[in-house]
Amino acid sequence: MGVLADPLRLTIVKRLLTDSEEYDHTCGWFGFDRPKSSLTHHFRALREAGVIRQRQHGLERRSRVRLEDLNERFPGLVELVLNWQPADGDVL
Repeated sequence: MGVLADPLRLTIVKRLLTDSEEYDHTCGWFGFDRPKSSLTHHFRALREAGVIRQRQHGLERRSRVRLEDLNERFPGLVELVLNWQPADGDVL
């Protein structure tokens, strides 16, 4: 799945899997020091690839991993994401 080749996107998915508990989050929750347009691009890529689901909540878009879909389409992928660690040179 090429969309997960980007370390920032992998970080987004991993954090949604490990830190989101039972609710979804806006892109501001992640605390990335990136322009909003850059984050919008990354979230759109994840959404269009079927990795996350987004819902409109007022003026915000909230994201959640499509866990069941990913497990069905790509068995073992979620475990790989959960075990992934950024390389020392990755800037997030």
